[in-house]
Amino acid sequence: MTSAVAADSGKATPALAALAYHDGEFVPLERAQVPVTTQALQYGTGVFEGIRAYAQADGGLAVFRGHDHYQRFLRSARTLRIRLEPDARELCALTAELLRRIGADTDMYIRPLAYKRALLPGTPPGVQLTGVSDALSVNAFRMGSYTDRRGIRVAISSWRRPESAVLPVRAKVTGGYVNNALAVDEARAAGYDDAILLNSRGQVAEASTSNVFAVVRGRLVTPPVTADLLEGITRDTAVTLAADLLDVPTDFHDLGREDLCLADEVFLTGTGAEIVPVTEIAGRPVGDGVPGPLTTALTAAYHEVVRGKDQRYRHWLQSVGPGTG
Repeated sequence: MTSAVAADSGKATPALAALAYHDGEFVPLERAQVPVTTQALQYGTGVFEGIRAYAQADGGLAVFRGHDHYQRFLRSARTLRIRLEPDARELCALTAELLRRIGADTDMYIRPLAYKRALLPGTPPGVQLTGVSDALSVNAFRMGSYTDRRGIRVAISSWRRPESAVLPVRAKVTGGYVNNALAVDEARAAGYDDAILLNSRGQVAEASTSNVFAVVRGRLVTPPVTADLLEGITRDTAVTLAADLLDVPTDFHDLGREDLCLADEVFLTGTGAEIVPVTEIAGRPVGDGVPGPLTTALTAAYHEVVRGKDQRYRHWLQSVGPGTG
């Protein structure tokens, strides 16, 4: 890889070693490839996670809620009959080793992928989950915060979130993200940053890769799992921090698009997006059109926690240790 330029200092930072974990070993990134006959490529029969590691206030690097992510990863894998040898603890250790080997020393994004690979001998061609081999890959790359803490503009998508009777929406299945990609493409073509998808009942499900929260009549609300959403790890983090640190409980009940229009605050939560305020929805300002007080306080608390500055949540952080890259 070529050297990257640090946005905060203007100085060149060392290139990371181009490695991935693939087929049971750490290999150069260019070797972590799959053939065009891969079943997951043909049919979307794979599952994935997005996990962050953060540079810590006292030095070093730590993975945030990696064990929780990998537990969800394994649940998703079982949905598609993907058998993985490592358990969540071993996947955490594997991830830490990958980060050490590539010489990670700043904020990172980790992408595990488990997928159906090839038909086993005697299995006829076709769309199926049995009689197909399984595979696991993990890669990681530098990624800091990429959302605007001043707020983003979102559209209400014309694409609907699939029902759980149509797709396993509580699993991170690769094929299901065509729906998300279509929603984002539509929103960005119209000049928005992201999209909120409604479910088949016309209630709020989630944004393209984030869960949705709103402050409605003084109450913090987020849709329940029955709204056909993915139970986000960052969603759970926000609920916990709001209750513990801000003394704000979360109500889990359906949100309509009218609720979003009348909300005093709206924000999204996701591993990639972190906590990001929504200041405009479908051309209408949210509240005063600026991040609200609860969103601002929760965002600040979140960044204190992921940087290891709040010792009460150290159990959510897995130290990576010194790198060898």
